[in-house]
Amino acid sequence: MNINASIIDQRLESLADAIRQQADEELRIRDPGRLKSLAFVYFCVTTLLDLEDSHAFDCLTEGGGDFGVDAMHISEEYDGEFTVSLFQAKYVNNLEGNANFPENGITALINAIRFLFDPTARLEHINQRLLTKVEEARSLIRDGYIPQIRALACNNGLEWNAASQEAISRAGFGDQVTWEHVNHERLIKILQASKPVKDTLQLSGKAVVEDMNFSRVLVGRISVTEIQALIEQHGERLLERNIRRYLGLQGNRVNEGIRDTLKSDEKNNFYFYNNGITLTCDSFSYNALQNGDYQVRVENLQIINGGQTCLTIFKTLQEPNLLDSLQQNTQAYVLLRLYQLPSDNEDLVQKITYATNSQNPVDLRDLRANDDRQQRLEMDIKQLGFNYRRKRSDTGTKSTDITSGVAAEAILAVWRKKPHQAKFFTREHFGKLYDTIFTQQLNGAQVMIAVHLYRIAENRRKRPNPNDPAYVRYASCFIAMQMGRRLLSEMNLEIEQINHRNFQDANQLIDQNGEAYFNDSVQDVQQALQELYGQQEISLQQLSATFRRGDLIEKLQHIEIH
Repeated sequence: MNINASIIDQRLESLADAIRQQADEELRIRDPGRLKSLAFVYFCVTTLLDLEDSHAFDCLTEGGGDFGVDAMHISEEYDGEFTVSLFQAKYVNNLEGNANFPENGITALINAIRFLFDPTARLEHINQRLLTKVEEARSLIRDGYIPQIRALACNNGLEWNAASQEAISRAGFGDQVTWEHVNHERLIKILQASKPVKDTLQLSGKAVVEDMNFSRVLVGRISVTEIQALIEQHGERLLERNIRRYLGLQGNRVNEGIRDTLKSDEKNNFYFYNNGITLTCDSFSYNALQNGDYQVRVENLQIINGGQTCLTIFKTLQEPNLLDSLQQNTQAYVLLRLYQLPSDNEDLVQKITYATNSQNPVDLRDLRANDDRQQRLEMDIKQLGFNYRRKRSDTGTKSTDITSGVAAEAILAVWRKKPHQAKFFTREHFGKLYDTIFTQQLNGAQVMIAVHLYRIAENRRKRPNPNDPAYVRYASCFIAMQMGRRLLSEMNLEIEQINHRNFQDANQLIDQNGEAYFNDSVQDVQQALQELYGQQEISLQQLSATFRRGDLIEKLQHIEIH
């Protein structure tokens, strides 16, 4: 028995219990064997994409008509591109971990990629959850965005065999599709990512070391082969959790440029073309009597900026003969900034991490977690009987738990009246949109009321009634906005007047009239769609594009609330 496979198997037992009710209600999965397989897909999604529980479950598409795709996640568009992660999982009860990922699984993924992302291809016998996501992706493609596909073959065994690899090569997808194998070994490595990294960095040439405000700074250069060895040795343990979702991802323009430079005669200029990497540690030491080429010993090393660079170097140097060529005549270097920071000053680490990452497409929630507004909301919401989770956690959420990510979406949709940004600009909720969402005047009662309304709309999106129109699956944030307008109208209040004194009254109104608010708001959306499109039939691709662009906001604002 493989010990890591056994650990994952035990983890799945508890996960299956945790998702049992959702699996029954949303996917009609009750069989214990299928439920365990679903738990494995869910575990892979949460671990690799670092998503909150509800968002991770929303990615699941397993069931009849799933095209061999067990889960699908679409990122926000960035620099003209967007990333789609396709999961297929094959879980077996054999805990030896010695079975290859099956060939038919690879074939199914190849066929899915070939048909799902061609807007002209007709889809038949496809389940509604997958169809909704596919049409969202196709809508982006029609708008000119380029999809980068990440095909993740997940099992509790070995990688696919040579025949499967030949099938991947024959598919001819090129660099637009990257293939990754995920098994118990990789999952355990990610789960162990919190263990501190202790190692020695071999620098090249001169370096500058300076003491600054009870901290130390080292600036030097390091060869790409040293970076490759560092990632190979420690992997995910080197990376901050907020960057984990981008592990192994290639295909975007920056990463392609890194790869192409390393493979060309331009590799000598790599140092000048790249912005470098930033690392933090608890301490570093070196032989100061040397003139250069220092060996730097580091304790608790973390990459806080440059994870994309490091991982792309690692992936590129895995190509045959390239690593040997660079090791024999190493000319490619990276600028390295190493900060030794006081162990008792976590706030400084947060600020440096935020400053170095704020222009990159990473999730900034953790970097804002210690903001005074977040701490104030945590205390305010606790007094209302709820738990505000400003920091992410591996433990599951309870009905009384409110994560900062859900709060941001709800506030932006319901009170700030920007439902399209709530749904499709989550990358910026804790970046450019942070001050818009979390104003100094925002209080716990306003957060909780927004979340209450948002959850009603989201639950209906995930589990629509048989008679609900198709756009309910795309319009939850727009519907929540209209529900908020109805609540304020009934209470005869402005949003600024919602506080702890009228919190219970507002909650009771939502409990009594929430379904009516929802149904009336659905009719608002129907009316706005008719004003925009007339009586013409609207495809799912058009619906997805309409709600993504926010075409309906102005029309909804002009609908009178009774």
